[in-house]
Amino acid sequence: MKTENPPDILCQTAKLPWIEFGAGIHYKVLRTSAETGDWTVIFRCAKGSGFPPHYHHGAGEYLMLEGVMDYRAGKAVAGDYGYEPLGVYHESTTFPEDSELLFTNHGPVAFVNPDMSISMILDWKFFAEKQAEHAAGAA
Repeated sequence: MKTENPPDILCQTAKLPWIEFGAGIHYKVLRTSAETGDWTVIFRCAKGSGFPPHYHHGAGEYLMLEGVMDYRAGKAVAGDYGYEPLGVYHESTTFPEDSELLFTNHGPVAFVNPDMSISMILDWKFFAEKQAEHAAGAA
């Protein structure tokens, strides 16, 4: 009995476009999964940029490729790996120099306003839709 293998994914990241996220941050989408809610991106963050306060509604993992990220756990530098558990709150995440990081989240991230109401949700669907919009605009 022959079984079919699911397709492998090979991202030639040098050929992927940078998509603007805003305020000095761009990303490349490597993978999104409606099945699991996972999403993997490379973030490119300009010196002085940062992410607003947010909650992780899924655990996250990152590998610093270059630069420095300063956040609740400390200063992550090129080569550092970090794990961010489900439910963690990050009040401030900043980049004191030009930086890149590989980031996988196993669920959504909710950016919050000062009153803790949700201002934006980052999840697999956000990245899949933005990637499709960008591809349609480039065609």
